[in-house]
Amino acid sequence: MEKMARNSFDILAFLHENIDTGSVDELAKGLRKQVSEVEPVLEELRSTGLIKGLGVTAAGYEALEPFRVKRAVFVAAGFGSRLVPVTLNTPKPLVRVHGKRIIDGLIDACLAAGIEEIFIVRGYLAEQFDQLLYEYPMINFIENPAYNETNNISSALCARYFLGNSYVFEADLLIRKPELIKTYQYCSNFLGYYRERSDDWCFTVENGYIASHKIGGTDCYQEYGISYWDEEAGKLLAADIKAAYEMPGGKELFWTQVPLSVFRDHYKVEVRPCSEGDIVEIDTFSELKSIDKSYDV
Repeated sequence: MEKMARNSFDILAFLHENIDTGSVDELAKGLRKQVSEVEPVLEELRSTGLIKGLGVTAAGYEALEPFRVKRAVFVAAGFGSRLVPVTLNTPKPLVRVHGKRIIDGLIDACLAAGIEEIFIVRGYLAEQFDQLLYEYPMINFIENPAYNETNNISSALCARYFLGNSYVFEADLLIRKPELIKTYQYCSNFLGYYRERSDDWCFTVENGYIASHKIGGTDCYQEYGISYWDEEAGKLLAADIKAAYEMPGGKELFWTQVPLSVFRDHYKVEVRPCSEGDIVEIDTFSELKSIDKSYDV
């Protein structure tokens, strides 16, 4: 079966997410396109019965179904040393910010998007994650016995057969724009926000695709730890993560270096732009105190 054209997907997905869209002008603005670019696609979607007016029909939702995100994998095995002392007794994803565990916002965003197959790779103080089952009984745990001996590539290795058609999250991200987690995705992508200069992990981009992945750069997108991998990429990741892990020095890799650096030629990964502040990574205890004053005692 031929894959739906990207323009058609973008419009159907947008209309699904914005069911109150009232005009073509509003649709074009939301897609950051000209009305003249949108109208021919709308006409085709209407002629094939995928939309009626500006509403997605049952046939339209059937056409979107192959792009539905199947699952979410959370990388949550690490210690979180820079958040000491709060992580001495609590894994970083379970640290509360304004009374809510950090990971809860991410899980809630997945559930709101209809993603209920959820895996959490755990290691440090693993048993504490059991508390999540009271509120989220659908969670499946994957144990990472090597979490204290390697970088997070070992977590990806443990979860490597679940990475296709899946979001992969760093589990310590405070999400402030949960609607970034979409029900449907067209292709593999990584969230990032544009910066003229970055001192953190970032991407350079060519024709919309990630061209390089490194620490520090100019005219780049700063990496947020949320990505989506389609079915084909998931199959490649299962093999490539294992191969990279077994290379000299492989255990010191971050898992994202596998598709974005080590085996970059195997993948085409888009950057999905978002805004600074949509997601917050709390790296240090001082940053935690600045966000939640209850820790400032």
